[in-house]
Amino acid sequence: MSGDQSPGIIPSETESLRRQIFLLALPVLGEQFLTFCIGFFDVYLSGRLGKNETAAIGLSAYISWLASMIFSLIGTGTSAIVAREWGAGRCDEARRIAGRSLSMVPIIGLLVFLLLQLLATGFARLLNMEGEQLRIAVEFLRIDACGQFFAGWTLIAAAAARGAGDMISPLRVLLVTNLINVVVSTALTFGVVIPDSNWILIPALGVRGIVIGTTIANLSGALLITRLLFNKTSRFHLTKTDFGFHYETIRRVLRIGGPAALAGLCTFAGHFSFLMVIARLSTAGFDGATFAAHVIGVRIEALSYLPIEAFGIAAATLVGQNLGANQLGRAKEAGHEALRQCLWYAALMSGLFYLFAPQIYAMMHSDPAVAAAGIPAFRLLACYQIPNAILIVYVYSLRGAGDTRFPLFCALVGNVLVRVSLGYWFGIHWQWGLFGAWMGMGADNLLRSALMSWRYHAGQWMHTKI
Repeated sequence: MSGDQSPGIIPSETESLRRQIFLLALPVLGEQFLTFCIGFFDVYLSGRLGKNETAAIGLSAYISWLASMIFSLIGTGTSAIVAREWGAGRCDEARRIAGRSLSMVPIIGLLVFLLLQLLATGFARLLNMEGEQLRIAVEFLRIDACGQFFAGWTLIAAAAARGAGDMISPLRVLLVTNLINVVVSTALTFGVVIPDSNWILIPALGVRGIVIGTTIANLSGALLITRLLFNKTSRFHLTKTDFGFHYETIRRVLRIGGPAALAGLCTFAGHFSFLMVIARLSTAGFDGATFAAHVIGVRIEALSYLPIEAFGIAAATLVGQNLGANQLGRAKEAGHEALRQCLWYAALMSGLFYLFAPQIYAMMHSDPAVAAAGIPAFRLLACYQIPNAILIVYVYSLRGAGDTRFPLFCALVGNVLVRVSLGYWFGIHWQWGLFGAWMGMGADNLLRSALMSWRYHAGQWMHTKI
């Protein structure tokens, strides 16, 4: 598509914004479900092995999140700028932005790999892990670091595609990634033996097999999305000339992505500090059952917030493109409409989480001590799903406009101060265990959802320059 062609998905004034939000969110909804399945399946496999293995998976999930926050330094800015350029009809410039952003991935990827290799032991020790727990966690983290480059490449490529309104390519990639993860991780974890014989086709690697399988899946996803982006028949295709280092592009991307990445790092710092609180809830030292209960709870909660993120991503795309087309009223309404479409789902998940907490923990882990610690806390978490939906949709909408500084401030206040301090006070000082710690988590969600609502309704973000 040449630069003088029509800009993708900007609608006519009479087209239903409600329909457009839904159609954009639908493929991302499938993508988010597949993202959930990868993490869910890894935790499920670890639950068949033991508490230490589940703890290693849980720590790895947080560290992988740190890596994704670092890559979001590029991804968030890329998505916002591509959406603005695409909405203004400058499609060739949008492609150049995407190619130049991807050119930065090797440098960021090498830094992430070295960082995770060096800090793996430190992260595990911060959670009071020792002995076999420490060994398993450190080995898992160091193998997982090998796959972060591929995950980062896919993240940024998908962000660029979404900015142009291509929600299908990331969905295809995650579908393939999921299938590979399920098949390869299962085979490597438990091994493959020919029935009625002693022939071992694949040896059982235990928890090591889970992380190797996930790494292979991430590599496959990166190769596939690269192939899709270079496909000349696709809406958003790249050529070799789109790649290279360009100072002005880097400056534009970092100006938007910098605050978003800092907000993500603050969020990670708050969540990891909160994880340190979880690891210290028992006076007897690291409690594998409580830690595993926390890991399972936050992983299952993804069933609620990942679909809501799909509507947030759809809103971000429409906010950016409508601002690029100078349709300010429609840009603002996009966020409101996305929230209206997913609030019912948040309410539904609240009810399901509360009612079926015992069944969820019985399915996810074989140790009854994990269920005993997790069920009451998970029912408390069920009460926070509607505020969480408000928070997610408005954060994504603001990012789509390039307004990333206010979410950074909220991340500092909510994640670093409120979540950790109240979690420590209720969970450790008052000895309310995981239930008390998750009270701090809920207070953080309530505060930030209120702040984001105020910011979005005020409307100053519509005049953000990118």
